[in-house]
Amino acid sequence: MSHIPVLLAEALDALQIREGGHYLDGTFGAGGYTQAMLARGARVTALDRDPLAIIGGAALTAQYPERLRLIAARFGDLDQHASGLDGVVMDIGVSSMQIDQPERGFSLRFDAPLDMRMEGQGATAADILREADVEELADIFFHFGEERAARRIARAIVADRVAAPFVSTLQLAGLVSRLSPAPPGERTHPATRVFQALRIAVNDELGQLLRGLTAAERALAPGGRLAVVTFHSLEDRIVKQFLARRSGRGRAVSRLLPGEPVPPRASFLSLGRQPTTAGEAELAANARARSAKLRYAERLDAPAFDPADDLAGHFVHGRR
Repeated sequence: MSHIPVLLAEALDALQIREGGHYLDGTFGAGGYTQAMLARGARVTALDRDPLAIIGGAALTAQYPERLRLIAARFGDLDQHASGLDGVVMDIGVSSMQIDQPERGFSLRFDAPLDMRMEGQGATAADILREADVEELADIFFHFGEERAARRIARAIVADRVAAPFVSTLQLAGLVSRLSPAPPGERTHPATRVFQALRIAVNDELGQLLRGLTAAERALAPGGRLAVVTFHSLEDRIVKQFLARRSGRGRAVSRLLPGEPVPPRASFLSLGRQPTTAGEAELAANARARSAKLRYAERLDAPAFDPADDLAGHFVHGRR
């Protein structure tokens, strides 16, 4: 359990951990957040959709049998496993453990099968590349990867897969590099955005994030805190918009049209200047912290909003 998550101190401060309080870690991973909360005397319910993370957490569960529950589950379902919570923390995206396991196909550093499944179930990235048409692939690359050459890459995949389906990471990376090479001086691999997009599509990550936020809204007690760490603009935008709507930001009730329904009361109070980003010391020690953003808020006593309104307003890939 030596892995230290990004913005750990800032997230714990945002949660205001208190001894005996009940907190939920929606993305257990290597257990960094959970271990830090346990060290402060909290009770923790921890979730992870990755079976290997659950296996890896067995020692920590044995160390804190009375204060830790570790459950194989998606954080989009967190309110099915806990309620009346004092805090919820989520570190969104792929974990360093998953990236470092070549056989899982998350990384461009290894030649491996195009899998990318966090749970080991359902359609793989290779399945999507084999079955999706040009329009669907272009949508995935553009919306989830913000890839400018999305349509050109999608057309090439559909044309080339007739002779040789895309089954390996380096096979796909090579095609993207040929079609959309990195400009001089660019250190990021040109296929990074396509890999991100496929991973998000395979695991329905943006849909899970939105469901996780609404589930946290239902599971938190009044005064409880929600803290979410994101690593790219798509995730951060969803969290920002969710908290803006839940806190009533930009709302002008006095300007309602005749007959227009009164909007629901704010369910969250946004706190401080946000987002919080990593300091110089953390940036020097951990390159992953460069893109990390923390947003947090306090649960008020108003009823939870209708989550259907949120899901209708976002592009989410529905293969899972």
